[in-house]
Amino acid sequence: MHPYMNTAVKAARRAGEIIVRGLARFEGVETASKGLNDFVTSIDHAAEAAIIETLGEAYPHHAFLAEESGASGTGENIWIIDPLDGTTNFMHGFPTFAVSIAFQMGGRIEHGVIYDPMRQELFTASRGQGAYLENRRLRVSRQRTLEGSLISTGFPYRENLHLLDPYMAMMKAVIQRASGLRRPGSAALDLAYVAAGRTDGFWEIGLKAWDTAAGTLLIREAGGLVATLDGGEYRQNGNIVAGTPRVFNELLETIAPFLTDELREDTSLSG
Repeated sequence: MHPYMNTAVKAARRAGEIIVRGLARFEGVETASKGLNDFVTSIDHAAEAAIIETLGEAYPHHAFLAEESGASGTGENIWIIDPLDGTTNFMHGFPTFAVSIAFQMGGRIEHGVIYDPMRQELFTASRGQGAYLENRRLRVSRQRTLEGSLISTGFPYRENLHLLDPYMAMMKAVIQRASGLRRPGSAALDLAYVAAGRTDGFWEIGLKAWDTAAGTLLIREAGGLVATLDGGEYRQNGNIVAGTPRVFNELLETIAPFLTDELREDTSLSG
């Protein structure tokens, strides 16, 4: 395993320990609102600080892009961090949340880690080296059609509530074709599950780099495809579709009639 990956795994497990301990005493955890139905807890901050400390000790000249503390440092070596993806689930004791850490070098995601501390499942990927769940090589599912597939998604919220109507139209169209639709509440795990073959496709509106950087690498290294809602290049920010090659294409076709001009806009960041 690459030294960067070893350090990222160490950081993810350290954050996971903080999260699990925090869940056991959540009634005493300080919570704040970042916006409508968007919350952050002291556990998010503590987990993020632990990750940055672990990575920073090993690589003091690297930069960071983290959900809670934002961007820090300069240079082309950037750690992209979501310390607790699924904070609302965590706050309610709903056991679906994860730590996501990715390493970007020269504008490309080179390594990614997603750690589910409740199930103690560690998903990892390095560019050109494949994707793994612990020591098992991952491949996307063999599902060939949207019919019979299991698809995951995430509902629009916060600043994207005005997109609820076209999203609901997409959801209706997908429900009419797929065998099941799930909304677990953690985009990082949604992407990891596509890579692991547990679901066959995924789409969501308005994600950020820390939500997707590790997960998109996992999917690509597991043989899947990732794009924007209109099939363009996904660059770690905005609206996303992912899946097995054939389900991916059918999912794009299914949601295409409901794309607005705003949903077609490329709001992604470079990298």
